[in-house]
Amino acid sequence: MNRDSLTNERTDLEREERLSDPGFQLDLSRRSFMKLLGAGLLITVAGDSALGQSEGRGGRGGREGRGGPGGQTPQTIAARLHIGEDGVITVMTGKVEEGQGSRGEITQAAAEELRVPVDRVRLVMADTSLVPDDGITAGSMTTPRTLPPVRRAAAAARELLVGMACALWQLKPDAVQVRDGAITHKPTQRKITYAELAKSKDTATAFQSSIPGDVTLTPVSEWKILGISVPRPNIRDIFTGAHKYPSDMTRPNMLYGRILRAPSYGATLSSVDLSEAQAMKDVVVARDGEFVGCAAATSFRAAQAIEAIAKTASWKTVPHPSSKELFPYLKQHARASGGGGRQSGSRTEGSVEQGLAGASKTLNAAYEISYIQHVPLEPRAALAEWSDGRLTAWMGTDNPFGVRQELARALNIASENVRVVVPDVGGSFGGKHTGEVAVEAARLAKAAGRPVSLRWTRREEFTWAYFRPAGLIEIRAGLDGKGSLVAWDFTNINSGGAALDTPYKIPNANTQFVGSESPLRQSSYRCLAATANNFARESFMDELAAAAGADPLAFRIAHLENPRLLAVLEAAAKKFGWAERKGKAGKNVGVGLACGTEKNSVVAACVEVAIDRAQGRIEVRQVVEVFECGAILNPANLRSQVEGCIIMGLGGALTEEIQFENGKILNASLAEYQVPRFKDVPRLDITLLNRPDLASAGGGETPIIAIAPAIANAVFNATGLRIRSMPIRGSALRQG
Repeated sequence: MNRDSLTNERTDLEREERLSDPGFQLDLSRRSFMKLLGAGLLITVAGDSALGQSEGRGGRGGREGRGGPGGQTPQTIAARLHIGEDGVITVMTGKVEEGQGSRGEITQAAAEELRVPVDRVRLVMADTSLVPDDGITAGSMTTPRTLPPVRRAAAAARELLVGMACALWQLKPDAVQVRDGAITHKPTQRKITYAELAKSKDTATAFQSSIPGDVTLTPVSEWKILGISVPRPNIRDIFTGAHKYPSDMTRPNMLYGRILRAPSYGATLSSVDLSEAQAMKDVVVARDGEFVGCAAATSFRAAQAIEAIAKTASWKTVPHPSSKELFPYLKQHARASGGGGRQSGSRTEGSVEQGLAGASKTLNAAYEISYIQHVPLEPRAALAEWSDGRLTAWMGTDNPFGVRQELARALNIASENVRVVVPDVGGSFGGKHTGEVAVEAARLAKAAGRPVSLRWTRREEFTWAYFRPAGLIEIRAGLDGKGSLVAWDFTNINSGGAALDTPYKIPNANTQFVGSESPLRQSSYRCLAATANNFARESFMDELAAAAGADPLAFRIAHLENPRLLAVLEAAAKKFGWAERKGKAGKNVGVGLACGTEKNSVVAACVEVAIDRAQGRIEVRQVVEVFECGAILNPANLRSQVEGCIIMGLGGALTEEIQFENGKILNASLAEYQVPRFKDVPRLDITLLNRPDLASAGGGETPIIAIAPAIANAVFNATGLRIRSMPIRGSALRQG
C-alpha cells in the first residue's frame, strides 16, 4: 500500500469515526454535516426534521409490530446521496443494522448501480436528523422495500452524471462506459470521474430533480457486486470491539440511571419516601407520577439510591393469572365478549361444515404456544441529552422515526425538537420497536440537567420488555375415502395472523385469527406469528398423513400447488435421504420434516432427533434446510441468517418458555431461561436456492418457521407421541 492509499484509508476511517461520534452529532447542522462529508456534491434536500427528507409516518405499527413500510420514499436523488471530491459516496437510509446485514446489503446495492467498489460507499443509517424515513426495520422489508429506492436513486445519479459527461464531450451515452466511479470514452479513453463532476454547481442543481419512474436498474445477469459474498463494512470494528453499541455511548459529564420498578404486573405506587436518596451525595432523584428514577456518577451508586427508595415504597397490587392457567385463560377471554373476540386475517372457501359432514375421517387438535423472550445480546439501552430545549437520544431500536414520535408525545415537545440516533444495535429480533428506555433516560436527563445513560439489566429486559405472543391454535380437518383433505378449519387465538392461511389445496377451508386479553405485554417477534401457525399446521399435517395412511412427504406433495414451496420440500427431502432414513429410524431415534411460506419466501426442513425418555430430553442431531427467497443478494450473509433462524428456532421448539405467577416472571435470567448453547447446535446442512428470475425477498425471518414442527414430527416418528406444545416439554416424553 502506497502513501496516498494509507492517507485515503485514514481519511475514510476518520470520517466514519466522526459520523458515529456523539460529540459531533449533538448539535449537528447542515453546514457541519457538509463540512464532515468534505467538499463535493452534497445531494440533499431541505427539511425541518431531516437533512435527507421531510418527516414521514414511521409509526409504531400494529399488533404485531409490522408498522407497514413506514416513512415516505424519497422522490429525488437529493434525498439519498453525497458525492465527495475524494470520490467517496455517502448514502443515507433510515434502516437500522441490528445484525441482519442491512449495512452491507444497502452498500452493495448502491455500489452496484453506481459502478463503484463497495469500499467507496459509506452509509449513514438511522439518524432522524440526517436520513430519510425508510420505515421500521422489521418484517424482512429492507430487501423488497428499501433496496429498490436506493438502487433507483443510485442508478438515476449514474445516468445523470453520464449525461453531463456526454454533454461536455458532445457524445451519446452509448459511446462511454462507467467503471470504478469514472466515465470513459471508449475510443479515445478520455476519462472524467464522479468526483470531478461533483465540483460543478450545475451538477448539484441537476441532482435536485426527481428520480425518473423509468430508471433502468442493473439486471441480475449483469450484477458484479450484488449476488456475491461481501463482508459487513464495519466487520473489523465488530470483531475487535472498537464498535460502539448503544450501551457503549458516552458523553462528557454523563450520569448513569436506574429506575424504580413495580414488584409485579399491574401494581401501582401508593406512597414512597424519597428523602434518603435525595440526601445521598451526587445523586439526582426524579419523580413524575408513577415514574421514579435516580441518576448518579456510577450505575452502582444509582442502584444504591433506588434500593433506598424501594425500602419505603408501598404498592397496590392486582390479581394476575399464572402461566399454568394460560391457555384456558386465553380461550376464555377470547370468547367472553360473545362475538369471538377481535378477528383478522380470516379467509373462507367452500363450506367447512359440509366438508366435515361428508368426510370419511375427521381429526381435531389444539396446539399451545408459550410466551418467549427475544433475548438480544444487548438489552435495551439509551443515552439522552438535552440542549436548549432539544433532545438527542442515542439508543437501540429498529424504529427510530417511530420512537422520535413516542418521545415527543411522552415529553410533550415538538417532534422536530427530538433527534434519535441508532448506532448498529446488538440484536433485536423484533423486540425493540418501542422507545421506553429512551423516555426514561430523557426524563432523568431533564431532571439532572446532564446527559444520562440508562441500560436495562437482563432481568429488566426479561420482565418489562414485550414477549412473543402466546397462543392457542385449534384445528379441525376432514379426509375423504382416498385420503385427500376435503375440510380445514384453523383458528389462532391471540398469537397473530402471520402465515395464517394454509398453502395446501383444500376445497373447504376456513382460517381466522381471534384476539384475546393477553396477561403479558406482547408484540412482534422474528417472523411474527408464523412460528406458531406453521408449527400447528405442519404438526397437524403429519397427524393427517398418518390418518390417511400416507407418507408425510407424499401427503404434502399431493396437496401442494405452490411450485416454489414444492421445490424446496423436494430438495430438502432428497438431500436428507428421506425415503431411506424414514424407514430405518430406530427406537427413540426419529426423522421429521416440515415446510412453509411467508414474506414471499419458502423453506423446508428435515431433521433427525434422538430421544432420552428417562430424562425427557431431545437431541437434534441433524438439520437439512432448503431456503429460497428469490435472487440472492449476498450468499454468505443469507446463509448466516438461515443458520441464526435455525438455532433461534431450536430454543422456541425445545426450551424457551416464560413462566409467571402472581404478576412476576419466575425465570427472568439466562441461568433460568434456557436459550440454545453451542453444545445444542446440531449438524447444519443448508442449501440456498437462487432464483434470479424472481425479485429478492428478505431472508432473516422465514427460515425459522420450519424447524419446530420438523422436530415435533421427528419426536412422533421416534416415540409415537404426538407433540402439541411449543416448547416440547420433557414431562410429556417421560410420561409417554
